[in-house]
Amino acid sequence: MSSQISLELLPRARCFFDEPVQVKVSRLRSGQVVTMRARSTDERGVLFSSSATYRADYRGEVDLYKHPSLGGSYVGVEPMGLLWSLRAEALHQYFQKEKALEPQAVIFSVHDEEEGRVLAEATNERRLLGEGVTRLPVIDGNINGVLFTPPGAGPFPAVLDLNSFPTEKRAALLANKGFVVLALCVFNVKPKNMKEIHLDRFRDGIDFIQRQTKVGGNGVGVLSRSKAADIALSLSAFVPAVKACVWINGCNANTEFPLYYNKHQILSSLLFDHSKVIHTESGGHILKFAFQNPLAEENKGSLIPFEQAKAQFLFVASEDDMSWDSKAFVDQMVERLKHHGKDNFESVYYPRAGHPLMPPFSPYCYSSPHGISTYRAIWGGEPRAHGAAEVHLWKKIPEFFRAHLSCNDADESNK
Repeated sequence: MSSQISLELLPRARCFFDEPVQVKVSRLRSGQVVTMRARSTDERGVLFSSSATYRADYRGEVDLYKHPSLGGSYVGVEPMGLLWSLRAEALHQYFQKEKALEPQAVIFSVHDEEEGRVLAEATNERRLLGEGVTRLPVIDGNINGVLFTPPGAGPFPAVLDLNSFPTEKRAALLANKGFVVLALCVFNVKPKNMKEIHLDRFRDGIDFIQRQTKVGGNGVGVLSRSKAADIALSLSAFVPAVKACVWINGCNANTEFPLYYNKHQILSSLLFDHSKVIHTESGGHILKFAFQNPLAEENKGSLIPFEQAKAQFLFVASEDDMSWDSKAFVDQMVERLKHHGKDNFESVYYPRAGHPLMPPFSPYCYSSPHGISTYRAIWGGEPRAHGAAEVHLWKKIPEFFRAHLSCNDADESNK
């Protein structure tokens, strides 16, 4: 490794997972062609890597914020391209980073391919948990989740972060922004062992978070995506404490399993037609058109009566979602609310974005095992557009919650 070449990570090598980092190389020869590489290992031990070719400017510098990649994992000026283009060697791999306590380590390096040597290397530590934010595992009756609480006296607005499967990523990052967040998942047992879902468990989570001493405001927000999105819609319809709901790439009907509340079935399940799954040459599967039409007469028992909700809605649809027909479902929800004279919603559409909209700078995932079914789901999207959508949405989510979960005495420094 050359001692002459400098690789800097600015403004610092240690940052939050959802923060950008400037990668800058100096002391190269003017016009020197080098390969920039990044590698990171996920929680399962799977290695993801990316690379891009750059030409140094007349000062002997390569700055990913202003210089274009000439080829590799991406082309053009992409300041965070080495992160969102991280890929595993095998197909259908998702970068698993769900636990909040350990940061993601990304090793950046610059290589002289002609001489076959590493010129410089630096490690970016991407943290999920901010200074002073507490993480508390919660097992209380029906509740099995993780509570994140910001430092300071509060009061802080409260959010239920609802995911299909266990993850702490969004909850920890939202707590860094001044929210008390309880992370719960829909499937705390294997889906194949389930026959029904009870809304009571998630209502109990809302009751739990409202009892926290640092929580203030006029109710609770719910953040959701995929299967969790229809659970969030049902919570908004049946639990008055829900005042703000973010619905991302899901359905307007109850899916997968019948839904029960207070020991009674309240919604049937929208059926999945396996004959409409599209098989591709890569071994991936497009599931977008496999759910039956929720508006058909025979399926109306699965439609969620969200028009009765008092909550404000943020509907988010990726137009290239290959797992759910998300845009069509948002269009249906908007039309239904308008039909009932409601204007308590905002809808956002992201062209060329795929299904798994996550906190920004996550490695883009085109396909991976589905989780609920045995399919390898193709999620859709174009990597660059998908990454831009994640950056935009991640700024919008806390703004939406702050607008509708007022805390008059909240600590403004956390905003």
